Amino acid sequence: MTREQYLSSIRRRIGKAPEGTVFTASDFTDIAPQGVVKMALSRLVQENRIRRVMRGVYDKPEYSKLLNEYAAPQIDKVARAIGKNNGWTVIPYGEAAANLLGLSTQVPAKWIFATDGPYKEYQCGTAEIRFKHVANKDITGLSFKSALLIQALKALGSTGLNEQVIRHLSSNLTPKEKQMILKETKGATAWVAGTIREICA
Repeated sequence: MTREQYLSSIRRRIGKAPEGTVFTASDFTDIAPQGVVKMALSRLVQENRIRRVMRGVYDKPEYSKLLNEYAAPQIDKVARAIGKNNGWTVIPYGEAAANLLGLSTQVPAKWIFATDGPYKEYQCGTAEIRFKHVANKDITGLSFKSALLIQALKALGSTGLNEQVIRHLSSNLTPKEKQMILKETKGATAWVAGTIREICA
């Protein structure tokens, strides 16, 4: 294939992706060699088809009719794209986990993510992204829902739990998700596993 054909294939894939999708060059290496992909992505940035949100990370901007402008990239998607590119499992940590589960409306200035990879920090616009290494049992091999729930509960702490929180979390899980979470979190810290049993009852 020629470079133009590679470019057309990458352009088509991006065209089919939903607005707000975040990706790196590694998401296209099944189409072309990484060097060719990087050149293609640079060209698509120039064409305003995609946006470079930080070094090596791009998104397909989502247009906000309310704001009448393109929305800022979603930080959790940026972090997960970085993790995928490096082979790390990445899950929102602390306030970020609670925020995603609707337990907090506070938008953190520093976005911290639990990972089975190394401690790392990145800057994405005005947002600081920090990766914090955690015990593998709380993250590796777990589904996103299970790992997110563990991190949110740890952020609240056993003293921050009440019936309202448990009902809220329970109501946002399907019966199928509850079965999966119960199975995956048996090895979690005792009080976390106990709380999850209440949520999934």
